[in-house]
Order: sequence, then C-alpha cells, then structure tokens
Amino acid sequence: MPEEKIAMVGTPCQAIAATKINKYSDKTGGSPITVKIGLFCTENFSYAYLKEFLAENNIDMNEVKEFRIDKGQFKAKLIYGDEFSTPIIKTRPFTRKNCNICTDFTANNSDISVGSVGSEDGWSTVIVRNETGKKIIDDCIENGYLKSKPLSEKGLKLLTRLSNKKIKDNSKIVEERESVGRQVLSQRVIDDEEFEKEADLCQFNNLEADVISVGGCVLCGACEYVCPEDIVEINDRKPQKYGKCREDCHACYYACPRTYLSDTVVPLDMDEKPLGNYIDIMSVTAEAIEGQDGGAVTSILVYLLENKLVDEVFLVGQDEDQAWKPKSFVTGRIQDVVAASGTKYSTVPVGFKALKNRKLNK
Repeated sequence: MPEEKIAMVGTPCQAIAATKINKYSDKTGGSPITVKIGLFCTENFSYAYLKEFLAENNIDMNEVKEFRIDKGQFKAKLIYGDEFSTPIIKTRPFTRKNCNICTDFTANNSDISVGSVGSEDGWSTVIVRNETGKKIIDDCIENGYLKSKPLSEKGLKLLTRLSNKKIKDNSKIVEERESVGRQVLSQRVIDDEEFEKEADLCQFNNLEADVISVGGCVLCGACEYVCPEDIVEINDRKPQKYGKCREDCHACYYACPRTYLSDTVVPLDMDEKPLGNYIDIMSVTAEAIEGQDGGAVTSILVYLLENKLVDEVFLVGQDEDQAWKPKSFVTGRIQDVVAASGTKYSTVPVGFKALKNRKLNK
C-alpha cells in the first residue's frame, strides 16, 4: 500500500496503463494511484487538427465553452450562446488513428466508469465495477454528494449498442492492420506467465518497434512515468528516448497499454461483455455542483478529498495560455477540481505527465 493515495480520472487506455503499472510494480516502480475513475470514450482528437477544423468553420478555440458528443453529433458550445454541431463522421480527419484499435468504450479497468451515454441531460451514467467503487458511490449518495436513480432500459440498450459498435468497428480495423503486418499487440490477450516472459525480453527499442512505429501509441505517458533513468520524454509528439536504457529494465514495456495484455488485466472474454464486469449501473447527478453531464466526476473527487480517502487527484485541465490545450495536473485543492469541472475531462489525451513532474520535483 503506497504511503500517499491519488485518484485518477482518465480514458480507457489510461486506466489500463494505471492497472499495469501497479500490477507489475516490481518492474515499473508502481504508482500512488488507488482510485481509478474511467471515462466513456469513443475516440480522442488531435489538438492541432481540431483547432484547424474549427478555424475552417470560422470558430476560434477561445470562443468555445464546452465540447461534447451527443446523438451522433460533435458539438461545440460557444461562450456567447451559439452552438456549432456537425455529424461525428466529419471528425474523422482529426481523430487520432490509434484510437481505432481500442475496443473498450466504458473504461473496463476502472473502479468507477462515468459518461453521458444512456442518461438524460444533466445526469451521468455510472458503472460501479468493484467493491472499491461501490463503497465510494454508496457513500456519495448517502452523504448527498450525488443523487441517483436506476438507468432506464432504453438508456442501457443505447449504452450496450454503442459499446458493441466500438467493439465491432474497431475489431475490423485491427484485422485490417494485422493483415498488412501492422501488429496490434493489445488485442492479443495472453496468460500472465507468457506476458511476463515476453516483457522481460523487451526494452524501449522493442516498444518503439511494436507500438510507437506502427501507430499504436496513445500518448498516455506511462512509459515516461515509469522510466527509472528519466530518459523517455513525450512533448506533444511520440515518445522519444534520450539516453541508454538500464540493461535489466523493462518498465516501459510492462506499463504500456498497447503492448500485450495479460488475462489478469483483460479477461479473455471481455469483448463478449460490451460493458465489462460490473456490480451496478445507474444514473446520477450532483445538484450542488454545476458541471458537464451533472458534475458526477467532480462530486466524486470532492467527496474523496473532503473525506481524506485520497490525498490528491490527478486529472486534466486546460493550458492557461492555449484555449482547450489539455494539461494534466495533480492537486489536493477542492477549488482546483471544481474549476476544472465541465472543461477538460476529455477530448484530447494526455497522460501521466503531471505525475512524472511531481515525482521529479520531490
């Protein structure tokens, strides 16, 4: 058990990375992450190409108050009240291509998964995946942080349909990539003994060949975070190595969510369970907090901090100098969490950069 405790908010691939980092802590050094809140995710977008797309439609990033995907539409709510909307299919030019080989829509490796799909406006769908998540959500409801109601049958069907669609569509892309020699190792689930045997042979050059060079990297930052020599860097581009790896180090290969996944991280039958394994599923809202999709994530984080269940939270906000430019940060201040509400819990992926910086500054 780590001395400090941190809650993370992240996409499915980031949740997998956090799971691998702690599961194989003897190889990676572990992390202080004790609570994982996963976000429903279809895909993420390139910041540069998203900015260019909006400019082509006469929209400045500084004019955007909120991004969201709703009913097949990509929407940008503007600060002066107007809303720009376009069919989601038109976002393909600025969708990160590495997202197309992921089949996890609801962040199956988290303790709690949260998203808007399936719930009415102002509410969030919450999937409780384990006893850790159950205690958190039960306490949030009991103590007034969240208000809950059953997810409607219609909402559950929609959520299941979209999850199945991601599995079907992206499995087809994986097959196409594999057929031309662009391996997708994360879709080759193997047993734990086989995974460790393979990973113990690999270093950054193998990660580069198996994941980065074939378009599999999601820029989660796990490789940068776990590198004991601090020679791996991600600065708005693919991971780069500046130095020589330790001879016996395999940390980055163990941590990456796009190398092989063992069946103890992702069960062999996971694609047959579109919503993953879970204990309960419901709709929630947070009446005391004004946030995107009911402010559920913000309220859970506030609960964790106020009740000292975690020391800090790790999430994504905006760069102060560039509108909507994602910036990860770690904070123990509730006002910081509330300020980030509804602004940047997703749209462009960043990863463990803030945790890395925090570790270096200690």
